[in-house]
Amino acid sequence: MAKSSKTRVKTTALVVAAQDKAEAAAHIRRIGDLTREVKRLSAEMGDKKAELEQQYRDLAAPHEAEIQALTASVQAFCEANRGELTQQGKTKTVDFVTGLVKWRVAPPSVKVTGVAAVLGYLKEKTALARFVRTKEEINKDAILNEAELFAEGQVPGIRIVSGVEDFVVEPTDPDLAGV
Repeated sequence: MAKSSKTRVKTTALVVAAQDKAEAAAHIRRIGDLTREVKRLSAEMGDKKAELEQQYRDLAAPHEAEIQALTASVQAFCEANRGELTQQGKTKTVDFVTGLVKWRVAPPSVKVTGVAAVLGYLKEKTALARFVRTKEEINKDAILNEAELFAEGQVPGIRIVSGVEDFVVEPTDPDLAGV
């Protein structure tokens, strides 16, 4: 026997609508006031956050400097005694009981300077053109320009969405215009 499932839709409680144009204007003004306050609080938070981050960077700086000096000291010792520590290159890791020292070779990487010039050169030489990546993507602007070809679902997976309406309240305020 199949179990029936009920579909419940929860909606938010509707706020009492403004009763007239004057009340709507008052609400818009209040929205502007609240928006300015939120932006002011956000700016204040950003200032305090930057101040706090700087304070802790300043507190951490001497520790970081000491870490760098100690690391350089350990590296100098290890490089001077590398043969003995790595058993003449048989290992790349040394355990000092309090921690490990490792020699690691970074994987190969490609660094490109003058990207435009390199791309031009690779495209020009047909034997090297395979090293240029071409990204294929759907041209949505072209589809919108010729929407009649796609309006009735002629192409599976492409749908023209239109008529979506947003409701926007923009309080008139010179302070908000610059934010």
